[in-house]
Amino acid sequence: MGQDNRKPGPDDMINDAIRFKELLVIGPNGEQYGIMMRREALEKAYESNLDLMVVAPNGNPPVAKILDYGRYRYELQKKNKDAKRNQHVTQIKPLRLSPVIDQHDFDTKLRHARKWLEEGTKVKVDMRFRGRMMTRIDVGRKTMDRFIEECKDLGSVEKMPKLEGNTMSVVISPNKK
Repeated sequence: MGQDNRKPGPDDMINDAIRFKELLVIGPNGEQYGIMMRREALEKAYESNLDLMVVAPNGNPPVAKILDYGRYRYELQKKNKDAKRNQHVTQIKPLRLSPVIDQHDFDTKLRHARKWLEEGTKVKVDMRFRGRMMTRIDVGRKTMDRFIEECKDLGSVEKMPKLEGNTMSVVISPNKK
């Protein structure tokens, strides 16, 4: 329609780098100037001592806005910095149990899991079945259920125990405070 054959990239969307012939132009305060030729739109932006930036290149016609590009970039960087600061990375601590685990080892692993759940960290408990133990999955299921029961006051099961291959896994999330 009113555009060149090549697709503009992210760096091609400001002032003289715009390659579209016709643009729907929006003013600095949000008012619509209507469809203009690129040259007219650039002149309008330069009159206001501002920049012309394409905000919707896939529109028909593409939409451009008159704005202060330096300030726009500054605001964008500030917003990204704030978003990065406010994001919370969820960490998952792994634990490995055995279907025939000794009571002392079970208590030690349970103590670790409870500490992590109190800190607000998710815990992924894996139980690997080897050799003949594959025929005794019910023993491992009882051990896993006992472990989940002991952690119930601090966390809830996010992903129920499931056997994938020779490993049974469960994810326990800390309770909301």
